[in-house]
Amino acid sequence: MSCGKPHATDCREVLDKVYTYLDGELDENNCVDIREHLDECGPCLEEYGLEQVVKQLVAKHCGCDRASEDLRAKVLDRIKQVRSDLTG
Repeated sequence: MSCGKPHATDCREVLDKVYTYLDGELDENNCVDIREHLDECGPCLEEYGLEQVVKQLVAKHCGCDRASEDLRAKVLDRIKQVRSDLTG
């Protein structure tokens, strides 16, 4: 996905890192880059908002149960497929 506008951090890079960002697992420099990009890029902000809501719903309903690696891989593969279909 790309909004077609030039950014210091590419849209695809931002979306690839959004889960790591949401989990608080990025270093401060990457966090700043992601926040700056989301501040200026509506399409990525919309995508980020949707993924944040999904993550919150999963956390609320699944509590502290950690998803199996197999399930996690399937979900991430499906997200990539949907993202590809949308930008396709």
